[in-house]
Amino acid sequence: MFDGTVGLKPQNPAEAFVYKTMARTWPFYAVGALYVVGPVIAWLLGGLAVLALYLGPAMRRDLQPNPIPPAVWIWLIGMGAMLPILWVGHANWGYGLTATIKSTIGWAKGWALMALFPLAGAVLPIRREILVRGQCVIGLWTLCLAPLLLVAPYIGLPERIFVSPLKAVGGPGPEYFGLYLFTYDPASMTPRWQFYAPWSPFAALLGVCMVLFALEEKDRRWRWAGLAAGVLMVLASKSRMGLVGLIFCTMPPRLLPLLGKQWAVMTLALLTASLAVTAERLFDSVGAGISAFKNARADSTRVRSTLQRIAGERWREEAVWFGHGRPEPGSHIVEYMPIGTHHTWYGLLFVKGVTGFLALLIPLLYQLLLALSDAALRPRGRLPLGILLVIVMLSFGENIEIEAYLLWPGLMILGVHAREIAADPKSFVEPKRIKAKPA
Repeated sequence: MFDGTVGLKPQNPAEAFVYKTMARTWPFYAVGALYVVGPVIAWLLGGLAVLALYLGPAMRRDLQPNPIPPAVWIWLIGMGAMLPILWVGHANWGYGLTATIKSTIGWAKGWALMALFPLAGAVLPIRREILVRGQCVIGLWTLCLAPLLLVAPYIGLPERIFVSPLKAVGGPGPEYFGLYLFTYDPASMTPRWQFYAPWSPFAALLGVCMVLFALEEKDRRWRWAGLAAGVLMVLASKSRMGLVGLIFCTMPPRLLPLLGKQWAVMTLALLTASLAVTAERLFDSVGAGISAFKNARADSTRVRSTLQRIAGERWREEAVWFGHGRPEPGSHIVEYMPIGTHHTWYGLLFVKGVTGFLALLIPLLYQLLLALSDAALRPRGRLPLGILLVIVMLSFGENIEIEAYLLWPGLMILGVHAREIAADPKSFVEPKRIKAKPA
């Protein structure tokens, strides 16, 4: 429908494959195939990366591989460790072979993607410009479809059009395979929109990702398409987390370079000194804001906090090192939500214990420090840092492993960024100022 490659042509089959897949996001959603497409392209691109590394110079010229950077190695080790940790957890709790095979397939569709996409982005010669343009094309699709989506609840159209037969492949729930025009908030019974995501809060942070990508777009028209679509997704989803992310994930990466500016340091010092006078009033205002934020959807906040408390208590008392192996059904207290969901970190402790918790924490922290260091010195670090901030935000309200199938362009950017740093390691060292010799 939309050709976004004018002036930016894919230079090899890997770039063409990635771009065309991104450009077809909405058509894939229309047939309920997104949850299937994500893992398929992850393993195809990951396999191509391994093949390119194996063949080396024998690989076709436009697919010559780059070496695996340290950051990607850490992701591979961490996400690879999730599999034996899962097996140990299943063995400890006596789950049968059928359950173990099913959970292994779940790992291949979830945690494995967190390593395969960075691997493909680092090894294959895929430019970040292709990923940025592809995201803006998704934004244009979103803007064109927005009038139908926004008017749907007011002209009597149904929430859900259908659920794809592809749900037979298995997944977390039917919402991953359904075509939705909108949904109703159960608390207020007002419409909210989830676009091509399985639910609205996730759609909001996908909108934040779209804004982050669009800010990197050089073509003004495509940039505005991406920005408008991203903001629309955040607002129409009516998600508290999305509104926070729109500021928290976009501004800090662009403010980091100011830390080295003398005037910025002086301004920060003045602001800090002024807190001595205004601190009490400011803290009262912040406390009131946080209270209002939580009360905006009090039922959701209560369920999430109860899930976290139960998961934490049962982890400490029953399965510290390797967890319970899988989420368990919850009671009416948590509205029958499974224990070990709605929070990545509590979920990891409950399902995979301390070992699984560290398997994600270590690569995520390493990549975050990498992006922070680079964003303070060079503009190329802004996008990966923003994506990582989105992932961190998601981790405190969602299970990111089951959302990797839609986060994959951002995960590929992490690999691209690691490749750029490995190719130019001196970027972390501030250039020394050479003093002019006296004449």
